[in-house]
Amino acid sequence: MAVPAVLQNLRIPLIGSPLFIISNPDLVLAQCKAGIVGSFPALNAREKEGEEIELEKWLVRINEELDAHNQANPDRPAAPYAVNQIVHRTNARLERDVELCVKHKVPVWITSLGAQEWVYEAAHSVGAIVLHDIINDTFAKKAISKGADGLIAVAAGAGGHAGALSPFALVQEIREWFDGPLYLSGAIAKGDSILAAQAMGADGGYAGSCFIATEEANAVAGYKEMITRSGASDIVYSNLFTGVWGNYLKPSIANAGMDPDQLETADPSKMNFGSGDGSKGKRWKDIWGSGQGIGMVKEVLPAATLIDRLAAEYDAAQERLFAQVKRAS
Repeated sequence: MAVPAVLQNLRIPLIGSPLFIISNPDLVLAQCKAGIVGSFPALNAREKEGEEIELEKWLVRINEELDAHNQANPDRPAAPYAVNQIVHRTNARLERDVELCVKHKVPVWITSLGAQEWVYEAAHSVGAIVLHDIINDTFAKKAISKGADGLIAVAAGAGGHAGALSPFALVQEIREWFDGPLYLSGAIAKGDSILAAQAMGADGGYAGSCFIATEEANAVAGYKEMITRSGASDIVYSNLFTGVWGNYLKPSIANAGMDPDQLETADPSKMNFGSGDGSKGKRWKDIWGSGQGIGMVKEVLPAATLIDRLAAEYDAAQERLFAQVKRAS
């Protein structure tokens, strides 16, 4: 099945994943203008009662700036952007945020933690496509049966809320029955990894952690610096902080006074991820999520510079692979 038109003609086949708190209009715009899909969680547009609706302000700004970029650069148009909706009973804003995404015709929707037909129907009403993130084949089948257009396979090593399955196992099981849009998440921090995802059968990669250490990202300096100093061995898998299993930076846990190697297991029925409160009613704002691919991140850069590196690595990996195949034939 062909990649949907909205996801064709990207500079490289990559979606910048929606990062809780961190993804903002500055980062999304930089990603889109540099040629990859930029995204943000709708809940990142935080509001206080009585104030103007922040999400609507974000959508208006992104649409206007991308339109202006495209008019000024007809030979180098921006990639589309995506909004992530947390489809879970704890998200009191879901219906309102869906209405805003319909109103402003968001082109790509990413849904998480729940598959609901009415959300997919709302997206389709304005010609948008919906990618649903999943951690196993069972959830993948459920999402497609309810109307999702494509999938994001969140494999072991992904930042934030992540699965525990090997990307090889997860992608091959999905491709046994699904030939639609499929993007792979899990330690995607180098152009080579994007090509590897395609070789496995995915249509592209889905990367987040490497964008934390960018100038545009809404992360404190200490978080960005910790990303540049850490590697795969500095990541711990836990459900303590939100009730959902995910990957976090060990040094940030240690800095909060806990032993990252002796974390208890939380009650998953008390998950909470919209307010910044953990599953045990505590605030975990200084516990920082990250995936296992950050060993490639050495310094804080503009997002466009990072995407330049990823694109160069992707092209080099293609040339190297072609040469290997030619030698073997």
